Amino acid sequence: MAIRVMFMGLGPIGCAVVKQVAARKGFKIVGAIDVDPAKVGKDLGDVAGLGRKLRVKVSADVKAAIKAGKPDVVAHCTVSSIKAAMPQIEAILAARVPVVSSTEELSYPWRANRASAKKIDEMAKKAKVAVLGTGVNPGFAMDALPIVLTGICQDVQKVQVDRIQDASIRRLPFQKKIGATLTPEQFADLVRTKAVRHVGLTESVSMLADALGFKIDRITDEIQPKIATETTKSQFLTVEPGQVCGLVQDGVGYRGQEAVITLHMEAYLGAPETYDEVRIEGSPNLRVRAIGGYHGDIATASILVNSLPKVIDAKPGLHTMRTLPIPSFFRGTVV
Repeated sequence: MAIRVMFMGLGPIGCAVVKQVAARKGFKIVGAIDVDPAKVGKDLGDVAGLGRKLRVKVSADVKAAIKAGKPDVVAHCTVSSIKAAMPQIEAILAARVPVVSSTEELSYPWRANRASAKKIDEMAKKAKVAVLGTGVNPGFAMDALPIVLTGICQDVQKVQVDRIQDASIRRLPFQKKIGATLTPEQFADLVRTKAVRHVGLTESVSMLADALGFKIDRITDEIQPKIATETTKSQFLTVEPGQVCGLVQDGVGYRGQEAVITLHMEAYLGAPETYDEVRIEGSPNLRVRAIGGYHGDIATASILVNSLPKVIDAKPGLHTMRTLPIPSFFRGTVV
């Protein structure tokens, strides 16, 4: 029987999830929710840019949409903040529907957002459904994948993950989120207000530490601008010399004064090389590099879609990538 899927949030990632679900057997699209008046009332196929109708209208009314569509699961792609996402998730859980969310702070909230995590866990258990926050980062590249790689280690002392990206191939909201086209002064101001940053390094450090049994005394999350030395263009933006073309961000987990988990991320327009690399210091030492890296937008949409059946089958409560079976490509049919 096909899995009945509803979507909440139809930005670039939400629409990418729609496209994947629409293209795979084993899913049935039963509804879509968004607060943007320009999208409400339109056919989901048009909003998602499918080039065909899906005969599903976008609604702004969560309760009515869920009642009409009777989904088995909701793919939630709206905001990065768990606090901002809370009313949305609460509305879904009130209807007793499982949730797979791209909210970065939901990926591992048990350290930085413990009160919110406890509340969502309690609501999910009361509703007898599961909730998962995931994506490529956080959710895979800097936490779930290195955790899996340590499974072949006799001992682990330190973990470093490097994620280097040419952001010119990413969606416009991502390019804005890393500060492209800003002056260094504007960048510094927006970092202070948390408007420019990658969200999730703290969550990934915490997930890794708990999985490896590391006692972490403190976690830092530091951001610096990457300044363009020549004119750099993407499909959306042009960055001139002296402007910010992206960011360099480090999330570090310390045991005493020793850095035992280091997550280093560079995302900027014009990066000469894109790759993801995990380095484990232990027995044995490991160095695993993905040449070309993981395409953030494709990978995030994919891991959300591939996690849908896992969440439906999971025991009730708030889950992370540590507590669910390893996701794999879900074809939807047996071949």
